[in-house]
Amino acid sequence: MSLTLIVYSVSGINSVDLNNPRDIGIAKILQALASIILFVFPVYIFVRFTFTGNYGYFLGLKKAERSNMYVLGIVGILLAMPFVFWLGDLNSRIPLPSELVKLEETSSKQMAAFLKVNSPLDIVINVFIIALLPAVCEELFFRSGLQRIIIHICRIPWAGIVMTAIIFSAFHMQFAGFLPRMFLGVVLGAMYWFSGSIYTSMIAHFVNNAVQVIAASYAPKYIDKNPETPVLAAIVSGIVVWAILWYFQKQSTVTYSKVYNTDELNTTNQFIA
Repeated sequence: MSLTLIVYSVSGINSVDLNNPRDIGIAKILQALASIILFVFPVYIFVRFTFTGNYGYFLGLKKAERSNMYVLGIVGILLAMPFVFWLGDLNSRIPLPSELVKLEETSSKQMAAFLKVNSPLDIVINVFIIALLPAVCEELFFRSGLQRIIIHICRIPWAGIVMTAIIFSAFHMQFAGFLPRMFLGVVLGAMYWFSGSIYTSMIAHFVNNAVQVIAASYAPKYIDKNPETPVLAAIVSGIVVWAILWYFQKQSTVTYSKVYNTDELNTTNQFIA
């Protein structure tokens, strides 16, 4: 918050004018700072308090159990889109309080201003700030940190994955997209758990974000509206994603005891987070 106030003070603006390119540029800088401060810094403090060294290894910054899991993660997140769009349409039919509706409208206007493209450089900047940074920072916070804690508490990996996904979706404060974001959180959480590498979910998260950023840059109507998706396509999409996660689990050797049996920690015991 202090850094945010400093940036606002130096910039000389009191509120962001969504029609002013300078204000939008400052808002993008603030978004980048927020991603780092809100998500990366707490995880860094967590590992410093919890472990005695090799922090990146405990956060899952290591190779996946199988190299094909990176590709499967990308394919899975792309093939999940029809089901995600269908969930978004279903979510849009749920009535929300007027305060939340206004919040959603404000968020949509801000995102439309962020994604306005005047040159190819704008797309590169948007992909970095809106796609890459959140993919890296949010995965570190929600999967490497929070999911590890929740699974440790409930001792059931799938329960921890789902609970983390619910918190992940609620944290965005965009309830018109709660269901699709929660589903993506489950998919990303499972990819991380079974691969043992946070890179798997980071890459999948980035691909999901980048596709949406690029698509919305050229088709702004889809910022607050889901593409029409036939029910059959959504069903097929959901089944395919389930099959990919099942294959992840089948290839994986990750177990609760391997991750949390700290009495037998060593450099090769597959401690994944």
